[in-house]
Amino acid sequence: MRRTALAALCIAAAATAGLTGCQPGQDKADSRTSASSASAEPGRSAAKKEPFAGLTGGEIADRATKATTGASSLRMKGAIPDDESGGTISLDVLLNKKGECAGTIGMGGKGKADLIKTGDIVYMKFDEALLREQSEGESKADTDAAVAMLAGKWTKTKATGEDAKEFEGFCDLGAVLDGAEDGNSDASRGSTATVDGAPAITLHEKDGKDRYTLYVATEGKPYLLRIDSTAGADQGSVTFSDFDEPVPAGKPAGEILDLDALGG
Repeated sequence: MRRTALAALCIAAAATAGLTGCQPGQDKADSRTSASSASAEPGRSAAKKEPFAGLTGGEIADRATKATTGASSLRMKGAIPDDESGGTISLDVLLNKKGECAGTIGMGGKGKADLIKTGDIVYMKFDEALLREQSEGESKADTDAAVAMLAGKWTKTKATGEDAKEFEGFCDLGAVLDGAEDGNSDASRGSTATVDGAPAITLHEKDGKDRYTLYVATEGKPYLLRIDSTAGADQGSVTFSDFDEPVPAGKPAGEILDLDALGG
């Protein structure tokens, strides 16, 4: 099945989280919008120019794919299902095609980690809740010792190390967008909306029982601003912003624990 703008970027947003089902088929979706913080704008004046006048939903989606995959960096923020744990991963990460990133990853309300990757080094700062979650099955003494040593402190490890693999996949925009193809979307047009104050048009796609809503910017470049999986097994939402902005991926200040050295 071909990858549309939605499919490629829905998979992209999932990254290492294992989100599946984001591969819309060739059926036309209905024109309903999802109930979310992206708000529809009813009663727009007929005198106001229609966004993307004369273009089909598929043509708009194809333009959004080209613009979004052409960005050198962007920010991903939202919540996506994690098939492995059955929970939800929250993320707020700015990443670029150089493999750099800076942001925060949360594990379904069970803690979070600050994340920076620059060069071949991944810096992470775990809170106590995440450390305890990751230590499930360990003895209380070992867990307490890990919390005392690591909680709230910056650590570093090579990007290829075991401790980094779970998080490093969120950092390379080139890999995240790999496989996004330009063309042949079957999205249908919806109503206008706003995403964090930016005007947008909604597009809809479906694959069996799964339903997806895309929000595409109507001012400036037609970036994809938001994806909602609104029905089906894997429901979630991710917004995209800060296109082509620099990633603050510098080495953290202060003491940094070297996990590779601690591991011998």
